[in-house]
Amino acid sequence: MYCVILVIMTLEILDTIKESMRHALNSPFYRNHFSGINVEDIRTQADFEQLPFTDKENLRNAYPLGLAAVPEEKIVRIHSSSGTTGTPVIIPYTQKDINDWAMMFARCYETAGVTKQDRVHITPGYGLWTAGIGFQLGAELLGAMTIPMGPGNTDKQLKMMLDLHSTVLCATSSYALLLAEEIEKRGIRDRISLKKSLIGSERWGERMRTRIASELGVELYDIYGLTEIYGPGIGISCPAQCGMHIWTDYLYYEIIDPKTGAVLPAGQSGELVLTTLYKEGAPLIRYRTHDLTRELSGMCPCGRSFPRIDTLIGRSDDMIKVKGTMIYPSRVDEVLSAIPDVSSEYQIIIDHLNGRDTVNLLFETHLTERPAQESLEKIVETIFKSAIGFTPYAKAVGMGELPRSEKKSTRIFDNRY
Repeated sequence: MYCVILVIMTLEILDTIKESMRHALNSPFYRNHFSGINVEDIRTQADFEQLPFTDKENLRNAYPLGLAAVPEEKIVRIHSSSGTTGTPVIIPYTQKDINDWAMMFARCYETAGVTKQDRVHITPGYGLWTAGIGFQLGAELLGAMTIPMGPGNTDKQLKMMLDLHSTVLCATSSYALLLAEEIEKRGIRDRISLKKSLIGSERWGERMRTRIASELGVELYDIYGLTEIYGPGIGISCPAQCGMHIWTDYLYYEIIDPKTGAVLPAGQSGELVLTTLYKEGAPLIRYRTHDLTRELSGMCPCGRSFPRIDTLIGRSDDMIKVKGTMIYPSRVDEVLSAIPDVSSEYQIIIDHLNGRDTVNLLFETHLTERPAQESLEKIVETIFKSAIGFTPYAKAVGMGELPRSEKKSTRIFDNRY
């Protein structure tokens, strides 16, 4: 049973947000961030949209526990964002936060059709990262058998998958592809019991999606989340496969122009901004995720009335300027996926040599004869020039030659700085 929840700033939602703001002011960070702002002066959606955004750099400056809006004795766990550079972002959780997160995650599993009879094989990392333990919490609350493998050790992953008859795979798209290729290589697909796969933590293109679904023989679901806002599990795609439902009984979202900060109407692509409604440990108000998407209007064919955002197309902070042209990895995915014989895996290597930028584009192909590869390289260079705006040095390599990752894949290497 799903209640109708629309992303409209009703008085009820505004009152809930104001209560969350009052609670946020218990943290040293928000007392400073909202200095001079009186919560009671926020009477309309327009007033709310004048509030300053919160960004990841703000959270880094609050290290280690400046975000905490509760006394230390109420904090039962901390998590940290998965970034590898700079000061980490520390997010404190109360027991209520953990329970709410598990509830949202269990709802994600239910949306994907996972039941108590399933066996959930979890490969994302554990520890400070939110991924592995989030998948586990939701599966256990649902009542499904949970297999908390964590990342790596592919031989053991496949042994457990076979022996325990795992039916649901939770993974990054990169590791799901690696497992799919290993299953194919070892000729054990007919012994694998997988039926569904929940994929999260990185953007992935349509060609990669098609490969994983085909080679694993599973239904794929995009799961969304970020450490700052609970973790994965705040939204998921459904069997209708037309966007991701966002759990707006716990969150309020906006889509903004990443340059101006103006809120955009439904249907226009922009940056997703989230506000927590009931988070205790570290409530966040107007948090810029930097994830690019758009709001999808109308009722979903699946019948759920939680609103939807489109599949993520990239991040507002991952664009790269090359030879005067701005490129997004998502655009590269889109261009390459339209070229026959080009596989889902590629790498772009950018250097600055002899006073100018050079771009090498390596892509995998099933073609093995060198003349055919050379012809495909020319096609890729021509199409890339037309679609992106400059010509790379394209190089075809065999299937499986580019590195695979047990976590997130890096596809663009900028060596200029």
